[in-house]
Amino acid sequence: MKVRLTSLLLTIISLTAQGQQAPSPEERAKRLFDLSDRNRDDKLTREELPERLRPNFDRVDANKDGFISRAEHLAVMSRQTPSRPSPENARRPLLEGIEAKLDLPYADTENPRQRLDLYLPKLRKTDKPLPVVVFIHGGGWRNGDKATGANNVGRYVTSGEYAGVSIGYRLTGEARWPAQIHDCKAAIRWIKAHAQEYNLNPEKIGVWGSSAGGHLVSMLGTSGDVKELEGTLGKHLDQNSKVACVANYYGPENFLTMIRQPSQIDRTKGAEYPEALLLGGAVPEREETAREASPVTHVSAGDAPFFTAHGTEDPLVPFAQGEEVHEALKKAGVPSILQQMTHGGHGFRSELLDQRLKQFFDKYLRGIESEIDSSPITVETRQKK
Repeated sequence: MKVRLTSLLLTIISLTAQGQQAPSPEERAKRLFDLSDRNRDDKLTREELPERLRPNFDRVDANKDGFISRAEHLAVMSRQTPSRPSPENARRPLLEGIEAKLDLPYADTENPRQRLDLYLPKLRKTDKPLPVVVFIHGGGWRNGDKATGANNVGRYVTSGEYAGVSIGYRLTGEARWPAQIHDCKAAIRWIKAHAQEYNLNPEKIGVWGSSAGGHLVSMLGTSGDVKELEGTLGKHLDQNSKVACVANYYGPENFLTMIRQPSQIDRTKGAEYPEALLLGGAVPEREETAREASPVTHVSAGDAPFFTAHGTEDPLVPFAQGEEVHEALKKAGVPSILQQMTHGGHGFRSELLDQRLKQFFDKYLRGIESEIDSSPITVETRQKK
């Protein structure tokens, strides 16, 4: 099975390298089904699935007939494997001056979600180990792709002063909490374990994420000393998952308070909203899990410095979430900046914000001391779904 899956991946890579269009997500899903269907009866038994996926069998077997049909397989794969930007569009800004090492497995599994992309400058401005900016994508923990992080870290890598990484992680269509933070921590440990190989500074790793990604980077920043959330993925358990600084863009910080705050999402009924899908049930019914999954729960002295950017008119994750983590960090004595984006919704653009974020990373990853202005920035909202 491993040989056949590797052959499929090599074929996809070869087609892309030759300028041909790589298989679509639907085509990849069909091929994966065919590879797993060993007896060619057009249905999958529990035994035909890779061992790591067998716990999901009953969920995928929608009609409970003891088999996974091709339709059931494709239905689940379409929810958890969104379309990936074409290689031309996803990588275009990075073609000049960047060496990209894509889809590196960090958890010692064959799961395509447990991969990271590493970006290195072709022309470094120093021979010393480079600090690393790590991006974690959003998407409500149920959508998104690490390919979208390429442009975000690219601006740092092209400077020759940083290396960049974009992390993929398991989505809620495949796994519930704490799988997502286990994946992210395993990726950080992988980076540290391979720091010497790529001439990176393992003590200068900054993490940056938006929305669900903002939540996960906030968890990395506050739970570096929480053994229970470390997980056991990968070969590098001798490494820790602590990070040097956190850039949190409009991430949820306290699930227990967020359900009581105004939002376009009705979190008082049912269990189909993003946080409920993450936690395995409605927040009031999963209170202990919700508390464990909330970054504010783990705030303590010695946590990584934070830069939180949040829109005052965010209709999905209320601005109060950014205020709450900022106040908790200040109370614990942790350096924290709350960048208010006046009129900003769930997503925004601002060159001034980009400049302040660069200043933040330079300060905590490159040791360039400066006073970072945190006065409000007025923006036009740009809704992210």
